Amino acid sequence: MPWLYLIVAIAGEVIGTTALKASDGFTRAGPAVIVVIGYAIAFYFLALVLRSIPLGVTYAIWSGVGVAAVTLIGWLVYGQRLDGAAMLGIGLIVAGVVVLNVWSGATPD
Repeated sequence: MPWLYLIVAIAGEVIGTTALKASDGFTRAGPAVIVVIGYAIAFYFLALVLRSIPLGVTYAIWSGVGVAAVTLIGWLVYGQRLDGAAMLGIGLIVAGVVVLNVWSGATPD
């Protein structure tokens, strides 16, 4: 169950961050409400995850997957450009998350 909670926490954070861009500095009410709800969901489920998965591992996965997802959404939705260095950096973040989950003994089974 903690892995499902982590997925929900990541989704909440990605939705909240994406809406943060759309809120235009909290001047647009609809996206601003989505920001608050998204982050509330993210932090609630992140707290549940921390009951079972170590803090460092949880945060590395949450932030790494979140960064990659938000970057992809920025590219697809907002037309933000990614150069080779940006793509390499995101690839390294994703590789780090894979290494943590596949080869590290720090994550629970």
